Amino acid sequence: MEALTTKPPAEHELADETFMSAEDLGTYTAKLRAAKTMKDLQAQDHAEKARADLIKTLSAPIAVTPEKVHEITRTLQHKLRVAAEQGKNELLVMRFPNVMCSDGGRAITNTEADWPETLTGRPRQAYEFWRDRLRPAGYGLKAMIVAWPDGMPGDVGFFLTWERHRA
Repeated sequence: MEALTTKPPAEHELADETFMSAEDLGTYTAKLRAAKTMKDLQAQDHAEKARADLIKTLSAPIAVTPEKVHEITRTLQHKLRVAAEQGKNELLVMRFPNVMCSDGGRAITNTEADWPETLTGRPRQAYEFWRDRLRPAGYGLKAMIVAWPDGMPGDVGFFLTWERHRA
């Protein structure tokens, strides 16, 4: 029969708090906090990069071809149908950072009549799509700040609205 040999435990192994001194446990806790902070900072960096990429993408207008109009219309019709079936009378159709407004969203926040003039890039194109194609069909457009990070205006939301008819 073969003898079972075990390796003696390391004197101070991380993740095995039962053999740690109070000082070692404090060091271990500090390392865990530092790792969590580093992970949070990496996530924040990733989110900031994604936001910068989104702003870059939204700043470049898209080519408004008949095919693109058809694609947008088809997708929108499906989403509107689902919203109506759920009894809703508005639908969030676009969300974008407030930096896509030349005034950071101030005119939208204050419901100023000329708020569309502050739009840039694709949000401007979305507004023009509504103005030229959807408003004549009876749809309304509501723009509002939908996020308030640290009490400051953040993302803007465009909501298509329509009347609810009672049967």
